[in-house]
Amino acid sequence: MSSRPGDQNVPGRLAITGASGQLGRRTAELVLESCEPERLVLVTRNPDSLADLAARGVSVRFGDFADPASLKHAFDGVQRMLLISATDLERRTGQHRDAIRAAVDAGVRHIVYTSGLAPEPGNPAAVAPSHYATERALADSGIGWTVLRNSLYAEYQAADAERAIRSGRLVHNRGDGTVAYVSREDCARAAAAVLVGGGHDRAVYDITGPERYGAADLARLYGQLGSRNVEQLSLADDEFIASLVGDAGDDDHLRYGAELVASFGRSIREGYMSSCTDAVEKLTGRPPRRLLDVLQQTGASAGS
Repeated sequence: MSSRPGDQNVPGRLAITGASGQLGRRTAELVLESCEPERLVLVTRNPDSLADLAARGVSVRFGDFADPASLKHAFDGVQRMLLISATDLERRTGQHRDAIRAAVDAGVRHIVYTSGLAPEPGNPAAVAPSHYATERALADSGIGWTVLRNSLYAEYQAADAERAIRSGRLVHNRGDGTVAYVSREDCARAAAAVLVGGGHDRAVYDITGPERYGAADLARLYGQLGSRNVEQLSLADDEFIASLVGDAGDDDHLRYGAELVASFGRSIREGYMSSCTDAVEKLTGRPPRRLLDVLQQTGASAGS
């Protein structure tokens, strides 16, 4: 992990919530490159999953957003905390507010939050309302805060690429919208740099990849990866959802997932996901990874 010139590690204990998830664990590993293990607190519902880091001297504590009473103890003695957004979209607004209140009660002085691009009223992405509410709760908390608005993960495009390569067709509802997909690794590096480096009070950063992709760009990229022609097919939202659900129209879980994906497509189409910044390089000292490189690493070119 690299910090910006002149940055120095902040004193005191640092905490990461959701630490057993992919983003949380990778951020923890990067923090440990420049932070003594005894200063790091990892909060998780599954402490056993972090036994290897606990063996290195990291404090691993149980904490569950669904159990607010567990959080104050989990945050005890922490000065600066990374609040990774929870996964339950229907409940996480309240869970985040509880976590912020618990952090304030425990004496946490600064919270870094992983948000999403343009979390504002009108953004149709299913994740936007909870991100907006959490950012408002941070602003009203009375303590320091930093918001990292992560773009869509480049890794999530691997399945999209594989489907397009297999079928020779990229089906979407994004219209002419664009996204600068960002790798989870770069999100982790940015989070680690801000958590350890200090400063950034009341700063909001769009964490994105280095280049924007529209549907035509993705079709060309997928065709390059799969060594075949890939055409794009733009659908209306309801048609796109139906294409994802297929014959399983009575499967509520599948329909929920399809509607979630379609909400991102609409958000892209309406321009909410178009941000492309140099924040990753400024925060970490390294340029962000390209979508092509991420997909090659995932093996998406195999189309299997």
